[in-house]
This record gives sequence, structure tokens and C-alpha cells, in this order.
Amino acid sequence: MTNLEYADKALEYKHKGYNCCQAVSLALADEIGVDSEKIEELSAGFGAGMGNMEGTCGALVGAVLAAGGVTRGNGSMRVARQILELFARQCGSIRCKDIKGVETGRALCSCDDCVRNAVLCFCEAVGK
Repeated sequence: MTNLEYADKALEYKHKGYNCCQAVSLALADEIGVDSEKIEELSAGFGAGMGNMEGTCGALVGAVLAAGGVTRGNGSMRVARQILELFARQCGSIRCKDIKGVETGRALCSCDDCVRNAVLCFCEAVGK
């Protein structure tokens, strides 16, 4: 599957009602070798950003979760840092509250774009 196909697959999951973290991690489930049911359960609490929009974007959490699976813990911190940096450049922040413009009234990026960008950042960081 191409990087864009993974991104499209994540968006399909998002439109089926999965939260942003679930959408990204489910789209990448075959990359990390974990069954979809377990990924769905593990990522369920990370929708609307950690802390209910106060913290890290759920889509980004899904990408970092997948990176940990791909690297099997070897170099995960380096890859996670790269994903975060790429995502921040593309989406304007890594914090859901800032991305959605809760305090400013000006959204930096849509949830759909965050989901797509998280997958593409993952792909770039792991060398796909």
C-alpha cells in the first residue's frame, strides 16, 4: 500500500466514526503487526486529544503508537520526535486545543487533515 493509500484508509476509518487516534492506528495496523480489534481498544481513549482537547492530538498519538510498533522499541524516541516535528510544521501545533482554535477561534487544521498528516508523517519518519 502506498503512503497516500494509508492516509486515505485512515480517513475512511475517521468517517466511519472512529476517533482520530483509532483511525490512524487502525490504518497502520498491518504495519505494526497487531490485530485491528486490539488497536481499536488500545487507542480508544485518545480521541479529541489527550485530556479532551487539552493535550496532544489523537491522530498524532496514533502515529507515534504505530511507530513504536514498527521500531519494536529500537529508536522509537527518535522516530517519535521526527513525527512530532513534521506534524507540528504541517498542522501548526501538536496540541489539539491549539489546532482546533479553541481559545483563538481560528482552527489551524481540520481533523481530517490531522489524520492524513499524521499518517504521512509516520510514513516519512519510518522511511516508507
